[in-house]
Order: sequence, then structure tokens, then C-alpha cells
Amino acid sequence: MSATAARLRRVAAVATAAVAVTACGGSVLLPPSVSSNDRGVGPVVESTRRTISDPNAIVPSRSVQESTLIGASSTSPLDILVVGGGATGCGVALDAATRGLRVGLVEREDFSSGTSSRSTKLIHGGVRYLEKAVFNLDYGQLKLVFHALEERKQVIENAPHLCHALPCMTPCFNWFEVVYYWMGLKMYDLVAGRHILHLSRYYSVQESIELFPTLARKGKDKSLRGTVVYYDGQMNDSRLNVGLACSAALAGAAVLNHAEVVSFLKDEGTERIIGARIRDKLSGQEFETYAKVVVNAAGPFCDSVRKMANKDAQAMICPSSGVHVVLPDYYSPEGMGLIVPKTKDGRVVFMLPWLGRTVAGTTDSNTSITALPEPHEDEIQFILDAICDYLNVKVRRTDVLSAWSGIRPLAMDPTAKNTESISRDHVVCEDYPGLVTITGGKWTTYRSMAEDAVNAAIKSGKLSPRNECITGNLRLVGGDGWESSSFTVLAQQYVRMKKTHGGKVVPGVMDTASAKHLSHAYGTLAERVATIAQNETLGKRLAHGYPYLEAEVAYCARNEYCESAIDFIARRSRLAFLDTDAAGRALPRIIKILAKEHNWDRSRQKQEMQKAREFLETFKSSKNAQFHDGKHQ
Repeated sequence: MSATAARLRRVAAVATAAVAVTACGGSVLLPPSVSSNDRGVGPVVESTRRTISDPNAIVPSRSVQESTLIGASSTSPLDILVVGGGATGCGVALDAATRGLRVGLVEREDFSSGTSSRSTKLIHGGVRYLEKAVFNLDYGQLKLVFHALEERKQVIENAPHLCHALPCMTPCFNWFEVVYYWMGLKMYDLVAGRHILHLSRYYSVQESIELFPTLARKGKDKSLRGTVVYYDGQMNDSRLNVGLACSAALAGAAVLNHAEVVSFLKDEGTERIIGARIRDKLSGQEFETYAKVVVNAAGPFCDSVRKMANKDAQAMICPSSGVHVVLPDYYSPEGMGLIVPKTKDGRVVFMLPWLGRTVAGTTDSNTSITALPEPHEDEIQFILDAICDYLNVKVRRTDVLSAWSGIRPLAMDPTAKNTESISRDHVVCEDYPGLVTITGGKWTTYRSMAEDAVNAAIKSGKLSPRNECITGNLRLVGGDGWESSSFTVLAQQYVRMKKTHGGKVVPGVMDTASAKHLSHAYGTLAERVATIAQNETLGKRLAHGYPYLEAEVAYCARNEYCESAIDFIARRSRLAFLDTDAAGRALPRIIKILAKEHNWDRSRQKQEMQKAREFLETFKSSKNAQFHDGKHQ
């Protein structure tokens, strides 16, 4: 008990210090507020804001974007060329474009095709980082938490239709855990300060069961003593990423997906990078684009980009695999997550409601870097084993609707003297003239990562931005003017016109589920999707049990650079992540609509079907996995 008392006294001491700092306005710990980046805003910036927020604004076509990149010559180069279309890369493009710089972006696959679409879907400050800061008396970790909590609030405010606060329940199985987690999460509230989402609180056993009916009252040799509920943010990650790309395009950036860098162009005298040779993977065409600075935001693949510039470049990525599984909605109640900070083997496990299903995870293990990482069966079984200890529901492998693996690009600074420290924070460096690399970090801090990268690019290229960074207060496309009640307009004013198998057109009601889905996925642009559903007889659902409509395929092809069937099932909609089998059943109709939009011939349609089915095979649902050990069946 003396050790327990000592731990509690230590937590109390740090909590008291946090209270004192917070009472003083947090000036001791908080870095300068990023809200200062509204300085220098003029009429041109306000015009950019209006364009991004205009529900009738149209993004430039893909061919126009490619022509812009081709037109960036050695005598009239871009200011910045971004390599990588994940959260950070698209964030860099948006930040730079809204500062008045000439920006291009190329992405080898699709926006958010890598790590950015395979996240935990949480926007969080880092409860565990706070714990480390307390017990290691680590001021650096505490600053990271402060910063992430500030960014968390800004991400939610900038894309309110795609992000929201989510209560997360932490079960406590002895009274020490009750006190420990309650105090720790109260500190989390205090550190958040004015950026807090909602206050944490303790719930009794009975209250907890009412809030989370599938939570077990008893585990192995332990009984529930109550729970502590705190709040973090949740997002639709790939749609947020696509929103960043489209916002950047509306702000003037030339963004091009399915275009890869083949090689870098270098100045013959100084060897400085001055552009890149790019291959359009859809047409096969190659062209050169010149830029004063290239920003490498290729996530786990940033080392391969760096080695294009210098084959002897020291590796800075330590890849880590994170596996998640998707289960039916009855595993967790709508609007309440379950997070266990420390399982019996010391790992974190969670179950979160997401888009009408339950996401459970995660793992954190060393992995190799590959374009399409696949979860291993033992990793899926680990997650099922871990959540099994906390539920009164029989956990079955046959319930797994989808399972995926994502690669976290944990970063080491190649210029640092001590290369042993792998950071969860981000690293910005220019270890080759003209090539600024940004990597590491997490989804929550993508905006500030982008800001740091653009600042480094401005310094490297001696660029002249029109104004300072404004992304701290910039609603993304579809976000400005959106309200949680916006779906009612769709439900009341639109119908879903559907074509029967016999060819007859019949009206269908715009039900609440479809209206809410469209409103949350597209924000203020949802009425444009509803108009297509009504006027072009594309109102049918693509898959039974899911709210995705045929009209979304056409809309995304026209307005969101959706160039393949995989682009739609994985990044524009989330069918591949939610239900692999349902995504497979929807493919024929999706490909038929895309073929009409993009003028595909039969050969291309067949190719799309084959590629999409191969892609879905990497999502280990119960339908396409091999498991014979008898566990969780």
C-alpha cells in the first residue's frame, strides 16, 4: 500500500502543478498560440476563404491540374511541389496555397491511400503521453500533449461535419484504478484548458452498464468498480483528407493523384533540386515540373523519396504496424467508446463506434514498408482476445466485417546526434538542398506539421508568401455553415429517384439514415449529391444495410478526383473498411457509374474489377481469411 500511496501522492503533486499553471493562463507551459496566424489577412485571403466555403464552387478538373503542373517551367517554376497526398501533404498544399504561393502536389496512388486512411479514427491529445510526462517528469512530453489538445479542437472546428467529440469509457476493476484514472483524466481536462471538449467524470457500475450494455461486470478474478468517461475527437479520416485536397485545389493548388515522381531534376551547377519528372499513372504520360522547393510528405515512403535525391541518405523511418478490426454495431453502443489504457500484457485496447459499426484495435509492432499492408491472423486474434476480457458478448472471428493494417511512420531526425530516440512527434529537415522532408507526428497535428514544413520551405527557397499561415482558422470545403441539423433539409426537400430492374423510375424517400450520412460526409455540399440522386435517377443504395447512394459515385467522379473503383470504396466512401463483403457486392454498379463518368471501355472496366477484388483481399474479413484454431468462432 505504501507504493500505491506514493504513486497517488506523485499524481496529486503534478495535478496541483497543472492546476496552478492553468490558473495562471497556462503561460508557463503553452507555446505561442497559433491563432496569431490571422495577422496579415487581407481581401485576397478573404476571397480564398469565400471560394473554399462556397457550396457551388467547382474544383478544377484533373486535366487542368495536370496542365498547370506541366506549365511550371524552369523560367516560371512553382514555389512548392509537394510529394505525397496524405493528411500532411494535402495540409502543406492548403497551407502554402492560402499564403499566396504557387503550389503543386502529386500523389502516387490516391489522396489518403496510405496511412492517412488506416488510422484509429481518433483526434486525440495523447492520454498515455500525459502519463509518461507525469511519471518521467518529462516537460517535452507535456508540451506535446498541450499542443495536440490545442490542435484537436482546431481540427474539429475546421471540419465539423467530419469530426465530433466522442466520450470514451475507461473501466476500473479496483478502487486504486478508480482514483488513478479519475485523477489522470482530470489532469487531461486541465491541460486542455479552454480547448476542452467536455469534462470527464466517474460513473458507478450500474450507470456504466446502462451507458455501455455489453461491458462485463466481472472479468477473470476481478469485478467492475465503475468507469471514468473522458472525451476525445473522432473523424472520418480519408474524407477529411479528400476535403483537404479539394480545399487546396479551390485555394489554387494544382493537386494530382495517381501521379508518381520518377526522378528529381537538379541544377547542374549547385546540385540543388529544382523540380521532378512525373509519370501520370492513368495515361502513362511523363512530364517535368519545376519548383523552387520540393516538400517530401510521403509518410512511410519518405526514405525512398529521399534516396532519389541521395542514394546514401540515412534512413529516418522506423515503421510500426497498427491493425484494426471492424465488428457489428451491437458490440458497442452508439456514441460511447471503450478504452483500456493497459491490458494484462501492457498494451492499449479500444472499441469505438464508427459510421454505424464498431472499430476495435490496435497493435503496435515492427513491420516492413509495403504499399498494401495486410493484417496477420495472430494480430486479429490478439485484438479479439483483448476485448473479450471486457465484454459480456461472445466475441467471434466470424463477426469481423473488415480488418486492415496501417503503417505508422515513426521518425528519427537524421541530423540529430542521438539517433536512438524514435519520436512520436514530427521531424522537419532539409538534408539535401531543395528537398524539405516532413514526417512522423500523427493525424491530430497534421495542420501544425504542415505549417512547420511550409515555414521550412519558405526559408529554403527564399519564398515571399503574401500572408502568414491562416489554417488555424479555416473551414474546409463543406464545413462553413454546416449544422448538425442540416440533414433535415435533405430529408424534407429531396427524394431518391430509383430505376427498377425493369427500367421503371420510381421515387423513394430520402430517409433519415441517408440524409444524415450525406450531411456528415459532404457537409454543405450534400445538397449537390442529393440533386444528382433526384434528377439523374441515381438514388438507389449501393449495398444493403449501408446508406451510400449511387449518386455519390457520380458526384465524387466529377468533384473529388475519384479516378478508380478503389478510390471510391476505400476513400470517398468507407465501404471497404466497414464491410469487405458489402463493398464487393457493390463493385459492379460502382464500376458501371464510373465507366459512364470517365468513358471507360470494357477492358478498363474488367481491369477495375480485378484490381478492386485484389485490394479487398487485403482486408481480412471473416469471408476472405483463413483461421482454423477454433478460437472466437
